[in-house]
Amino acid sequence: MTRPQHVVVTDPPRAKGELVDRLAGFGVSTVHEALGRTGYLGPAIRPVHLGSRIAGTAVTVLSWPGDNLMIHVAVEQCRPGDVLVVATTSPSTDGMFGELFATALQRRGVRGLVTAAGVRDVAELHAMGFPVWSAAVSAQGTVKATPGSVNVPVTVGGQLIRPGDIVLADDDGVMVVARENAEQAVAAAQARTEKEAASREAFLRGELGLDRYGLREKLAGFGIQYLSYDQYRQS
Repeated sequence: MTRPQHVVVTDPPRAKGELVDRLAGFGVSTVHEALGRTGYLGPAIRPVHLGSRIAGTAVTVLSWPGDNLMIHVAVEQCRPGDVLVVATTSPSTDGMFGELFATALQRRGVRGLVTAAGVRDVAELHAMGFPVWSAAVSAQGTVKATPGSVNVPVTVGGQLIRPGDIVLADDDGVMVVARENAEQAVAAAQARTEKEAASREAFLRGELGLDRYGLREKLAGFGIQYLSYDQYRQS
């Protein structure tokens, strides 16, 4: 069977909601580190406004640059707890998403948007509390003229995102966790959180990272020397 070029896939498998919600509590940096620094979409995808921390299951969109037709198609496929992820077939910074789209998605229980393209209506998005992460902010509008696909694998920031995968986003950026790795991610993030809590307590007691992490031996191995000011001047 030949797969059609343009397709809307309905009801893809999604990660379990309870695991998604647990990952949201850890945040992007913690989960990213816990999973061996994998899944991060990179610094180009930034929050439009600060203060949001979300996780949700991906509904993916592959659109033509400067054309938001398939975002309209994707809204119908969204469920409560989803995050809409929009990629384009080639680079685009046009404002493909704004307050009207956000209103429709918020009504359907969608938790936010991640896009490799641009967004606009930033003040309105902030006022309505709809979180957005994008590669650009642009007033440049779009058309509705070119077919694409919904709920197919897309690539954003060099990371493959499949429908139903977990997308985490906060002030530090965005990352993806494959839906089949959700339980592993929760366990790893919990372990890292506990480790960081122990280190925090140690630092509050006055312990230094040099000692807690065994870094003094590394310094010696690197040939780093401690010199007094006078020794340094005379060296």
